[in-house]
Amino acid sequence: MSKITLKINGKDYQFPKGVRLAELARMVQDQYEHPIVVAKVNHQLRNCCDHLQEDGEVEFLEVTSPIGNRVYQRSLTFVLSKAIRDVYPQARLSAEHSISHGLYCQLKNFRHLKMDDVERIEQRMRELVEADLPFVRTTIPTEEAVRIFEEHQHEDRVILFERERQKSETSIYTLDGYSDYYFGYMVASTGMLQTFQLRYYMPGFILLFPDEQNPNIMPAFEEQPKLFNILRESDAFAKFQNVHNVGMLNRHIREGRIGEVVRVSEGLHEKKIIDIAEQITRERERIRLIMIAGPSSSGKTTFAKRLSVQLKVNGMDPVAISLDDYFVNREETPLDEDGKPDYESLEAINVEQFNRDLTSLLQGEEVELPAFDFKTGINAPSGKITRVRHDQPIVIEGIHGLNNRLTETIPRSRKFYIYISALTQLNLDSSNRIKTTDARLLRRLVRDAKFRGYPADATLGMWQSVRRGENNYIFPFQENADVMFNSHLVYELSVLKQFAQPFLEAIDEEAPHHAEAKNLLNILDFFEPMDALEEIPNNSLIREFIGQSCFYHFE
Repeated sequence: MSKITLKINGKDYQFPKGVRLAELARMVQDQYEHPIVVAKVNHQLRNCCDHLQEDGEVEFLEVTSPIGNRVYQRSLTFVLSKAIRDVYPQARLSAEHSISHGLYCQLKNFRHLKMDDVERIEQRMRELVEADLPFVRTTIPTEEAVRIFEEHQHEDRVILFERERQKSETSIYTLDGYSDYYFGYMVASTGMLQTFQLRYYMPGFILLFPDEQNPNIMPAFEEQPKLFNILRESDAFAKFQNVHNVGMLNRHIREGRIGEVVRVSEGLHEKKIIDIAEQITRERERIRLIMIAGPSSSGKTTFAKRLSVQLKVNGMDPVAISLDDYFVNREETPLDEDGKPDYESLEAINVEQFNRDLTSLLQGEEVELPAFDFKTGINAPSGKITRVRHDQPIVIEGIHGLNNRLTETIPRSRKFYIYISALTQLNLDSSNRIKTTDARLLRRLVRDAKFRGYPADATLGMWQSVRRGENNYIFPFQENADVMFNSHLVYELSVLKQFAQPFLEAIDEEAPHHAEAKNLLNILDFFEPMDALEEIPNNSLIREFIGQSCFYHFE
């Protein structure tokens, strides 16, 4: 039997040609703290159920890695779909959106869901996990895959593959006789999916995932009513527009109807911003600070400018202060767990001076604001003297806006908190989600490459640090908001595609973040490109990332 040589953790091993990656993972599992769920072979992401035919270098990824965590969650979702089919054959899974360490789901073609139904589904899932059944990946003609989708009554997937039919083959997974399409890789077998929970959450339920850093622990469920409501509202609006999945969006583009989608989507944003401005205006005697917070690439800056315009329409004259100008000197910046400067930390801001200046401004005094020089890393007086009238609200946007520690000297009753994020309501189909983090990453990647001189691989390299900062300093405070604003535009990934693709394709196959780039390229491949950029108004939030915004002059 012919042999191949594989380098694993710096050591060379010989194995029979055709060895399964899952076998190698079991062999070296004791060298890892957490379960291995997926692998890279010669820097290319590979499924653990794959067989190796050639020499190469193998890198295993644990469930705690960003890619590994996605694989775990995707595999659990497939087990959920299989369990639903076993228990209620007529029902169909609809994976809606993320919420509280989990995935909110509903059942289609089903009566009103009860708690007993959820318990039966979870019991069947645990039986499938206990059986340690393999996930089998096969490549079949695309036309045959579409036939399977039609048999399973996955109309949304049939529509999605109207674009994919140009490809001759498609990969599908089979679990215990049940075949379906899932975008991305699976774990080797169901026995690896020990930690999960289903929680009844009327009218649906939540598939709760384990802690990202400790896969043996289930985090406590956190009620997030404001976030849940805005996500449900966004889903309903997308369905009203008939663009609740990528296949329907592609149809609108192919049939020349994307202009109406753009106008309605932008009209919704404008209406929401007007509503927020009206609420602030009604309480103008109370509100002195308007705090805008949200994760990276959520469109905070454009939102703040558009809100200020609407406040001026209402006879108010807001004053903007940049939180960035209160960064401490770079050498004083606290370090993160990797020993790198933690610019996301609240301690990276001179909170004491910020509160002192705010208090003085709100009392009608003149203040010389600071200015942070990003080139030298030095904070110094700007020479700019500012005074705020008693009828002028101060608008402040930054990641710590909802943390009361940032403005602890100002009574909560004098502040109005706004949380903004790009909460993706558009999924590939009823089972395959597009993660909000991927949509935001594409926004940032395009803006960084076009206007900030950062190549795509640099943005991908810093993204995990950004995400860690969001988890620590933004998401825990989002429910403190008085209002939430969803900045995602249902058509935006069709726009970002043409900008992001060349930047991602330029990343070398041996680059450390090639697998992440490939994942984003695979997502974008499902989208028809939207070429009619003239349909997008110049005050659109997406213009902050692609250019030609009326609010910026860096194009």
